[in-house]
Amino acid sequence: MSTRAEILASRQMGALHGLGVICGLGAGVWLGAAEAPTKLVNSGLSPFAVSLCMVAGVFTARWTFPTMLKGTEYVFADLMRKKHLIVWAILAGALWAVANTLTVFAVRDVGLAVAFPLWNANSLIGLFWGRVLFGELKGAGTGTVLKVVAGTVAIIAAAILLGFSTIHGGSTMHPHAIHGVIAAAGASLLWGTMYVPYRKAYVSGMNPLSFVTAFTVGELGTMFALVLTLDGGTHAAVFHSSHVKPMLFWLFLGGFVWVIGDLLQQFATKYLGIGRGIPLSNTNQLWGLAWGALVFGELVHAPATQKLMVIAGSAIMILGALLISLAAAGQQEHSSTSDALLRECDRYGMNYSQVLAEYCGSEFGNRSEKRRWWDYAILTAAVGLFVWLGKDAVVPALAMNFHWLIALVATMILCLAACGWALWKTTRFS
Repeated sequence: MSTRAEILASRQMGALHGLGVICGLGAGVWLGAAEAPTKLVNSGLSPFAVSLCMVAGVFTARWTFPTMLKGTEYVFADLMRKKHLIVWAILAGALWAVANTLTVFAVRDVGLAVAFPLWNANSLIGLFWGRVLFGELKGAGTGTVLKVVAGTVAIIAAAILLGFSTIHGGSTMHPHAIHGVIAAAGASLLWGTMYVPYRKAYVSGMNPLSFVTAFTVGELGTMFALVLTLDGGTHAAVFHSSHVKPMLFWLFLGGFVWVIGDLLQQFATKYLGIGRGIPLSNTNQLWGLAWGALVFGELVHAPATQKLMVIAGSAIMILGALLISLAAAGQQEHSSTSDALLRECDRYGMNYSQVLAEYCGSEFGNRSEKRRWWDYAILTAAVGLFVWLGKDAVVPALAMNFHWLIALVATMILCLAACGWALWKTTRFS
């Protein structure tokens, strides 16, 4: 690639940094809200049942949003141009499903306010893979590297502090708290590794909306396999119990909310890379803490020491994530990213100029976004499913502060509007 082309690519990538930051922060808001329905495990549902129902909602949303924003013709054209990435998307979906199930166990055993910060150490795993596999931080200046290193150390310290506060939390300690810590750590490892297929797809120019369409196949298939092998098979309560149906609406809604956050996270990963985008979206731990403490009152009866440790751990983890995310890439690091794109193009016989344009959010001109009749059928079916589930929905028997619930929901809507406008204006959701 010529020097002029390198400079142009660097400018294009640098101009998208702000968009990636906005998407990462928006992802934090929505991902923080998505785990609230997992509180339903306290109502007798198994973690496998909760996760399967949420993934069913995820499956519905992952087909609905790409159809609404781009159309299925666009999505399948993108997938067919990069068939080698379909298996990576399915693998990422399988990792997500297992990790999500572990988070349900973690929430059950240690609570939402503590589990969130602990499993968000996945940014360390993502940072490692981003550097080793995609050359992130290669060529970065000393200041940038120091921000990333300091942020990494802060996240490790926060994870240790939060884990200690869980095990030694006084009289409120759950009898299986250590199991919750292990489950949250396992989710962290799987989610950190899951971003490898994400990044591989985006350095090949794939649109996040196309990637998640294949991604969801791995999610749903894995969850069915887990239920059939570990939760009673075809006799599992999730398939037969009348106790499940009144809760389906809320679990589907949780999956739907998760998808919005995950889509924003995917755009952040595309435009910032794994090492920056994931820590920024991991501000969801702040929003998870808000839902757990303000809406569900998780910390009301906790001793002062535990509250201080949870707050301190959360603050340190946020600081670490912000230090990493504020380490903006320079021209030399953008050149390393361009080299990663070139390697993928050489490996799979893709056109470099076209992939570079797609990576920078510039669509190629022969892609149709025309909506077909089946696109409208998909959207109608999704709405109909929620209406059908909603008519039997029952508000869970959980203590909730509805004033804070309304305030947090309003914040989510405002953030989504801001992110959607920024994506449409800058890249037309590319």
